[in-house]
Amino acid sequence: MTLRKLLLAAALWVAPAMVMGQGSGVVPADLLKPLKDSWPTYNGDYSGRRYSTLTQVNQANVKHLTLAWMVRVTPGAGNAGAFGGRGGRGGGGRGGNVIVGGEGPGDIAGGGGSIKASVLEVDGTLYFTMPDNAWAVDARDGRELWHYFWKTKGGTHIGNRGLGMWNSYLFMETPDDYLVSLDSKTGKERWHKPIADLAQGYFSTPAPIVVGNHVLVGTGNDIDAPGFLQSFDPETGDVQWKFYTVPMKQGDVGLDTWASLDAARHGGGQTWVPGAYDPETKLYIFGTGNPTPAFTTGTRGEGDNLFTCALVAVNAETGKMAWYFQTSPHDMHDYDSAQTPVLVDAMFNGKMRKLALTAARNGYFFTLDRVTGEHLLTSKYGMYTNWAKGLNKFGGPQHDPGKDATVAGSLVSPNSDGTTNWEPPAYSPDTGFFYTAEGNAHSIFYLTDLDPRGSMGLGGKEEVGVGSSGSFLTAIDYKTGKVAWRHAYYGNGGGGGLLTTAGKLLFAGDGGGNLVAHDAVTGKPLWNTRIGGITNAPQTYMLDGRQYVIAATGDAIWSFVMY
Repeated sequence: MTLRKLLLAAALWVAPAMVMGQGSGVVPADLLKPLKDSWPTYNGDYSGRRYSTLTQVNQANVKHLTLAWMVRVTPGAGNAGAFGGRGGRGGGGRGGNVIVGGEGPGDIAGGGGSIKASVLEVDGTLYFTMPDNAWAVDARDGRELWHYFWKTKGGTHIGNRGLGMWNSYLFMETPDDYLVSLDSKTGKERWHKPIADLAQGYFSTPAPIVVGNHVLVGTGNDIDAPGFLQSFDPETGDVQWKFYTVPMKQGDVGLDTWASLDAARHGGGQTWVPGAYDPETKLYIFGTGNPTPAFTTGTRGEGDNLFTCALVAVNAETGKMAWYFQTSPHDMHDYDSAQTPVLVDAMFNGKMRKLALTAARNGYFFTLDRVTGEHLLTSKYGMYTNWAKGLNKFGGPQHDPGKDATVAGSLVSPNSDGTTNWEPPAYSPDTGFFYTAEGNAHSIFYLTDLDPRGSMGLGGKEEVGVGSSGSFLTAIDYKTGKVAWRHAYYGNGGGGGLLTTAGKLLFAGDGGGNLVAHDAVTGKPLWNTRIGGITNAPQTYMLDGRQYVIAATGDAIWSFVMY
């Protein structure tokens, strides 16, 4: 055999290894680049925009988008693999054995069998999660490569937002509060480390975010416990720093907004959802959850209860806070402000600014300077939002005590699910629009616990839904805060979040079980396919010269291309 033939044979032998995801993984420096061919972190890139520069699928040809494959997965230790099929025409195959980890007894059925995760696409492989489970599948045909199952000790299994990746290592949070590191090529566990104390009511749902050599990890809790963000070493799993979202000792900033130090230390402010990162300032900007007790003032007093329901910027290297802005001072309706902010460089009032944008669960939209936290704009985007009485001196909504839960009942919009919730928004630099789901449900909040000490966590009230004034896909002009357009959904639309692309498209799930491609400029639907209720935000990637669009419905992932 000639040398040329030997080299050709070697190339043909090596190529499949690269196809099957045997590349270098995610080099931390790659995360600094705008989103393009792959999808290497929760929102694609650090900005939180969920904006892809891919244009192969665009307004002119999106009508030709068709099913490439779908895969349905089965969580748990008994799964021997999953079936993939190319457009329902066969193909795919059965995966290998399940890799089992965890410290639980193995007989606890956690539930939560729905893919709410952002899917990582790296080196031709898709990585995604459900609570206690992680999978790798071939990005070309959905064939399962490996499945990892975590034996849980318990915890609340409401969902898992996905994986983080550092070089060839993956990181996943578990409902019983562990950070697990896996080898991306094999699914084998490298180590697991505790995040929080399960006995204190914590349960962990966010996707870890990797910044340099820091794995940033949040957690959640619905009882009276402090929220925090932690940084772990990606090699060893050692804790590098820990930032509490409420005052924890005398002299801490914000303590004067609580009735006492004890109240602050039980005050909530959980870190439910991943944030966004600004490489220039090294600031990681994330949202915090509601104060506790949530619906009864109890021991927390009448102050603003910092730093709950706020955007907080910390230095990713040190964990030190640079600034904060509170979007729901003294929240009394469970309006977590944990939504991922969107970072953009854009014009504002005639000059270029470095901005942070967020549409909060409470029905208000905010534009801030992301370097300093300076408030620039507040607007009300919820059509019937009525819980506040104007704005305070800082630009946040002013809490209206008359809309708190009362014995007679208070009619409030939005309900405790919020105008939007955890689902990721999107932003297009082509249109200048911030896109979000908008729900305008109404509830009557009844106070059921008259004890002045209040009730723990989410207790002390009854909430009765009394209808909705509509659910929409909404585009907001960040410069004015005004709604540019609304597209009405049937029922509760929005699915699991949004995706926008340089092809002038906006992908979303509607209330009728459709994946829809909208005109990003006008909101007009251009294409749809009925695959069931969308449970995660649509995503896109380029592989072998073809642009794929993917979305999840419960236990299945669907992949679309143009043939």
